[in-house]
Amino acid sequence: MMPGLASADFAAERDQLLQRAMSMATALARSAARSTTLGRERAILRLIGVTGLDREGRPLAAEVVDQYVGGDTTRLALGIGLPFAMALLEYDTTPQQLALDVAAGAVDLNLEAELLAEPERHRQASDHLSRLTAAAMARIDANRVARTELLQVLNDHRPPWIGASLLTPSLIPAENEATALVRAGLDLLRVEVPATRELAIRLGELGQDVAWRPRVPGEESEVTPTGSQRGLARLREVLDRAAAERGAYVRLAIAPTALAGPEGAIVAAFERGDLLELDPMREMFVTGVDPARALVDFGFAVRVARRAGVTLVIDAGPLVVAPDLGSGVNADSPTRAGRSLALQMLAVLMARAVGIPDELVIVGAVPYWLLGEPDAPALALAEVALRRALYPGHRLAFVEPPDSEDPGRWSAIVAAVQPGSAVAIVRPRVEPDPAHVAAAAARARWAGTVGEGLDGQVAGLHLAGLAMDHARRTLAAAIATLDLLDSDGWAVLTGAATTRGGWGRLGEDAVAHSGETADPVERALA
Repeated sequence: MMPGLASADFAAERDQLLQRAMSMATALARSAARSTTLGRERAILRLIGVTGLDREGRPLAAEVVDQYVGGDTTRLALGIGLPFAMALLEYDTTPQQLALDVAAGAVDLNLEAELLAEPERHRQASDHLSRLTAAAMARIDANRVARTELLQVLNDHRPPWIGASLLTPSLIPAENEATALVRAGLDLLRVEVPATRELAIRLGELGQDVAWRPRVPGEESEVTPTGSQRGLARLREVLDRAAAERGAYVRLAIAPTALAGPEGAIVAAFERGDLLELDPMREMFVTGVDPARALVDFGFAVRVARRAGVTLVIDAGPLVVAPDLGSGVNADSPTRAGRSLALQMLAVLMARAVGIPDELVIVGAVPYWLLGEPDAPALALAEVALRRALYPGHRLAFVEPPDSEDPGRWSAIVAAVQPGSAVAIVRPRVEPDPAHVAAAAARARWAGTVGEGLDGQVAGLHLAGLAMDHARRTLAAAIATLDLLDSDGWAVLTGAATTRGGWGRLGEDAVAHSGETADPVERALA
């Protein structure tokens, strides 16, 4: 019964916004495919079999990439795949053993890179990297088939999927927590991946504490983080077992941190993650990542997700305040909402340009900050109506803000504006008692069931009043945002970063143009 936009409402403005955003998103996707980053190179090593920690307790793939690149963007542009494959042939060893030797300083990949100047050596290395990539793709394809078969065997719960985040950071207690939540009736469990060493170092330089440290050799016991690759592999087994007891399929959602999207995509593909939270706009505007870095990482991760059949989750759009700081005037709600919508559309349409089908991209329905506005119910109604009109082939996600002071208000608004079409509802976990989680899940599910049952039962329901005005002004602000971005570049929205006497955008020194020639990995993902 939720009102929406009539087909004629702002039709010209919607078409203008979609065409403008699609043109820009396609250009961004093409540009991203011609570059590489430290995150992409780490993901390449994970793809061909490098996992875990080195002998000093440091992340192995990261250590190998750092040893090879050493801050040299020329080496970064050449990529690590071919030099690594060359060394594998030279030393007749496995990827894991070679990585350990490189991390220990026993092998210098720069010497192997020099051998690639010989055409025959280059061909041999390329052929070997192709074989390793083919084996990885076979594993990814097998997981995709396994997911399809399990969904056919088990009772896959129709959306809405009610989910929550795991709170326990270490694996063993997280297994018990996950089992209890599945038994409490949840359809989806969300796991946050720990910060990478790169992010920890970069944020640490800014004086921000990050929960990351290498494992010290000789420690009495090694604590496996819940969001590590080994932890996620184990959680997948736990979820399948607990879900089978319930006669249902439970989805695993993986949420990588900033600068780690490519690695997160590889892990999701290898460990049968079902959903992957990827949002380059959040990286730019919340964490402060360089736009080029965020978009290149996103483009690669999306290509991996497409091959794996993993569903992407893209947020409702960040809160953008840099233009207000420059003018000294706070923007009104429709202007801020329009900025969020425009940036969300760029991410969603980038995924479409890469080839992800709409049904495998879930989009955030309402920007988190809007729920704190005085007229939040009317504004949320307009936001959902806009997204239903702009993204007809996508599911909507309602995600409770993690710092929500009144979850009851959030639940009431969602119940009122949630459409009858398929949606995903994800709640942060604050309830320690599985019984409380079960009650919250039941309430959310009933809201979805009622919305679905009433959908289409009343004809002619369209937005009016404040909601209609918000939709109109939000569309205008979204178009203006794309125009501003096209004319003035990202800095007008992100704010200018200090590069002298302060800090630049995170990761801006870890992006390199790799040219038009696709390496074996890119050919496999094409």
